[in-house]
Amino acid sequence: MAKEIPRPIKPPALRPGDAIRVLSLASPVKPEPLRKGCAELERLGFVAKADDASVLARESYFAGSAHCRRAALEGALAESETRAIFCSRGGYGSNYLVDELKVSRGRAKILLGSSDITSLQIFLWQKFGWVTFYGPMVASNFDHGAGGAHGYDRESLLHALTGTERGWALDLQGESLVTGEAQGVLLGGCLTLIETSLGTPWELDTTGAVLVLEDRGIKPYQVDRALMHLKQAGKFEGVAGIVLGDFPDCQAADGDETVRDVAQRILEPLKLPLVWGAPIGHTERAALTVPLGVRGKLSVSSGGDKPARLEIPEPACTP
Repeated sequence: MAKEIPRPIKPPALRPGDAIRVLSLASPVKPEPLRKGCAELERLGFVAKADDASVLARESYFAGSAHCRRAALEGALAESETRAIFCSRGGYGSNYLVDELKVSRGRAKILLGSSDITSLQIFLWQKFGWVTFYGPMVASNFDHGAGGAHGYDRESLLHALTGTERGWALDLQGESLVTGEAQGVLLGGCLTLIETSLGTPWELDTTGAVLVLEDRGIKPYQVDRALMHLKQAGKFEGVAGIVLGDFPDCQAADGDETVRDVAQRILEPLKLPLVWGAPIGHTERAALTVPLGVRGKLSVSSGGDKPARLEIPEPACTP
């Protein structure tokens, strides 16, 4: 059954010529990918604003101190001259920002990112009901251009961030593992970061969700452990459907189960619509943009050109 949720708080949509604040909220970013990514935002018709002293900061494996990164985020959320916040990359460190983060509850702003940014997206959803966007990042996707390897999917990006009148649909470009249809709130992100929300005051409530799970660079047994942890914590109880990413760089040793095998063994018995291999988050393909916090309908069939489809019946932004 569909879960009754409070009305989500949607951010104002991007318009041609709007300014986008580029932030590094996790690990350090290199100048050249950042420059290329900002140039791609300009080609899309937006104005990229990146303060080099902040965006290119480095402190150990963080993009500057937690205090400086939190201050940059709070400033970007409050400033009127930008319409959106795009993250430069993931890595690690977003979890340091949430403990003392000051947010104006009713003033949502577009936040686009993936990977480690999952921590912030879960926090903003659980605490404030904000719709955020799981998708490409400036120096790890936009720098590769639209439609190409390691790049971004232009159509889903613009539907998600600029549309205000109607919904849209995504071809998930994945493999059907369990067929069926499911409706629920789109939630999720990077598997590791979802798992680490357990036990915190902003632990992700997955009841009634169409759940997105993706990650990279971990062994099949580590994926197994994370999925079993979520299962034993009750996070698959009441879930409507599941979309799994590509899980790149997660190769198994010869003769061992693959991540796909592990996911199938643990998740198939749930008898929920299940998709494997969607280009979401960590992917070697053009990354899709998925709004988190709005309703979606997952349709998984056994044949046809597009066996896995995600319909989003409402715009994710306000005018």
